Amino acid sequence: MPSSESSTANSPSAASQTLVKLQDVHLTLGQNHILRGIDLTVQRGQAVSIIGPSGSGKSTILRCVTGLLRPQSGEIELGGTDIRALRSEAQLTALRQRVGFVFQQYNLFPHLSVLENLVIAPTRILGQDKNTARRTALELLERVRLEGKADAYPGELSGGQQQRVAIARALAMRPELILFDEVTSALDPEMVGEVLTVIRELVQDGMTCVLVTHEMRFAEEVSDEIYFVEAGRIVEHGPAYRLFSQPDNERTRSFLHRALNNDRRQVKNSFAPIDFNSLSFSV
Repeated sequence: MPSSESSTANSPSAASQTLVKLQDVHLTLGQNHILRGIDLTVQRGQAVSIIGPSGSGKSTILRCVTGLLRPQSGEIELGGTDIRALRSEAQLTALRQRVGFVFQQYNLFPHLSVLENLVIAPTRILGQDKNTARRTALELLERVRLEGKADAYPGELSGGQQQRVAIARALAMRPELILFDEVTSALDPEMVGEVLTVIRELVQDGMTCVLVTHEMRFAEEVSDEIYFVEAGRIVEHGPAYRLFSQPDNERTRSFLHRALNNDRRQVKNSFAPIDFNSLSFSV
């Protein structure tokens, strides 16, 4: 959990800068009312986690922020840009340059090397020259502890390594915001820690992050704000330390009780137990 002394989000300049704002967002797909009046705010430099049961609308919120889904009503802004007003493909492409999105599935190009996966978007979309893009890519691979894998192909990597490549690829576009959508759900337990360590360091460096996650202890540790979502509604939100220690809503208490007990069982039964609070690596 970020301390009041070290959290970037608690600095006066960050607190006055809203990067993401959703207000009364409603989304219906077919006959299903997926989002029912979502209000959510992210300040620059904050780490915000969205938690809740499966099917509650958490990932849908992230897709609305990137314009992948269009709600029927409500307001969505990114750094002053009205996302619902964007219509052309060029406008949406410009928006997605500002937002890195790391999915549960890695979505790497299997026929390209790791280095090529990182270089292709900066050169084709941002117009970087290949030498600059290559130099940046190598620096990012070092940052995610994969400096020896530049020439490898995705199929030669573990799931945790592929997910770290996906994070580096998102960073290569120099985004203002990174969205993480259940990025550890497809990983074996022993691979989870290496990915969470990279995310932890991004948060510590002041990157604005929004995480949809079932890793409750990790969310408690790194998040400035927590939003608990159920059935397309924000049931409760607040600072991580308060929500995890003294939630106001009975439904929040019930969910966290079950989720945290499940976290403990997973660690106990894992072949290689991971203490998320004790993981640390030198840069």
